[in-house]
Amino acid sequence: MRCRCATHRRGCGCSVDVGARVNPRLCARVARCGRHAGGPAALGWRPVPVRRRTSDPVLVSAHRCGAGVDRHLENTRPALERALALDVDFVEFDVQRCADDTFVLYHDDEVDVGGRRTPLSDLTVARVEQLVGPLLRYEDVLAALAGTRRAHIDLKLTSPPPAYADPSGTHEVRAARRAVEVLGAENVIVTTLEDASVRAVRDWADGEGLDLLVGLSLGRSVKGLPVVRQLRTRWSELRPHLRLSGSRANLVVAKHTLARLGVAAYARRRGLPLLVWTVDTERSLRYWMRPGRAWLVTSNRPEVALRARARSAARMTP
Repeated sequence: MRCRCATHRRGCGCSVDVGARVNPRLCARVARCGRHAGGPAALGWRPVPVRRRTSDPVLVSAHRCGAGVDRHLENTRPALERALALDVDFVEFDVQRCADDTFVLYHDDEVDVGGRRTPLSDLTVARVEQLVGPLLRYEDVLAALAGTRRAHIDLKLTSPPPAYADPSGTHEVRAARRAVEVLGAENVIVTTLEDASVRAVRDWADGEGLDLLVGLSLGRSVKGLPVVRQLRTRWSELRPHLRLSGSRANLVVAKHTLARLGVAAYARRRGLPLLVWTVDTERSLRYWMRPGRAWLVTSNRPEVALRARARSAARMTP
């Protein structure tokens, strides 16, 4: 909302965010104008410090357990062992829930059963393994990461809508709670595409007094959706304030293309950490691995990301 008093009508550039926060560029004179008498504090607003770029190195997350470009290795034990052999900071993996209430590592929500796509949540682990081969159990991954690497948990599961009335009873919170028990909240980040899932985990974490980073992923595939819904989804991602504040996400998670189109700048303005996915080309990795560009980068080529980080650090060394 731009100030319209006579002093500022000619465009001094000051503006006030009508949400719960004040634009960090708020001109001091706006607080003295008649319309905003008493300043932001009188209206219940609080200033948001600008997140300045720092010299801290960008962290690296090995995508889908470090499978690289081999899709057959995604979320498997060999991929996990490969990631643990690298000096990555996080290991990213996808978590699904099967009908017998077991958490497993798998990316897709559905598998082919007799020519029909069937949700994993309708099948037992044993049945899914008959169809796609051995699955890595969530518990096994947490045990492997304990004391070695931090976990980047990408939840692909959701809960029945009524369950969100009590966040502690959702599948998402159950998965997050177990990770915190094994690894500690400081060694876990949780990401998901679903606003309700983010809000449930955040509400639970706050209730437990946990400083847990939970991010809403921006950049989901819109292939096959009606054109209007595609446009609405992309617009909500390019202008993410309503979704991020509504879900209470405290971590901004964006596909690298969206990050460059303004989401990274949004995260800096809000003082929120930025996770960029999935960055694979050498050119893009050189860009995003520069200190201050992001907090964490997820890549299918973590070894290349680590080299880019080392080169950036060498250039900054006096």
